[in-house]
Amino acid sequence: MKALVDRAQRRDERGLRHPSSKGILEFSMIRIALIHALAHSVPPINAAFERDWPEALRMNLLDDSLSADLAREGRGLDTGMHERFQRLAQYAVDTGAQGILFTCSAFGPCIEAVAQRYAGIPVLKPNEAMIAEAAAGAATGKLGLIATFRPTLESMPPEFPAGVHLALALAEGALDALNAGDTHTHDERIAAQARTLRDQGCTRIALAQFSMARARAACEAASGLPVLTTVDSAVRALRTRLATHA
Repeated sequence: MKALVDRAQRRDERGLRHPSSKGILEFSMIRIALIHALAHSVPPINAAFERDWPEALRMNLLDDSLSADLAREGRGLDTGMHERFQRLAQYAVDTGAQGILFTCSAFGPCIEAVAQRYAGIPVLKPNEAMIAEAAAGAATGKLGLIATFRPTLESMPPEFPAGVHLALALAEGALDALNAGDTHTHDERIAAQARTLRDQGCTRIALAQFSMARARAACEAASGLPVLTTVDSAVRALRTRLATHA
């Protein structure tokens, strides 16, 4: 993980510019805190930054006990969990972060509380940009939302506008497979749910978690439907919001 940050810093210090940024203010030396509750979220979001905003200086903060505690203890997003998120955000701000992106979609209310406290900088939930894109295309039909982490299917659907018709699916065992290093099974179990959702009348698929971004191509091939991911949408949205703050 340190290597990811070091590479981003070296790239930023060289003053490189992203050649494909169209209509978006080019700016460098912006420090972004990426706060993770799953280790598997780290590679896809850093890869998205490399593609779409390589100038940004990234710092990765990982507390993988957040997801484990949420799943194991069954207490939901209680006061203790909220306090943990506030401390992570405070650390990010203390190190000079000018924007914060959380990468686990099961903690929406905790992230909203952070955004209220740090209203002077952009604080994004991992899924809000994708939700905005989904809402913009609501007229095209039902959206199939797939997750590999069960609490995500409880916390995320209420964030969609009323006009978005959702069908939910849990890719059972996919996260366990990813944890074991079996990326093929991970992708196939997600793709199987994409096929099922297509058969249920969905016209689009959305992958709810950053760690699922790697399965996009498999889902498109299996379902023949367009697939939204949280990763690329989040980078674009954060860059645009920080341009307005620059």
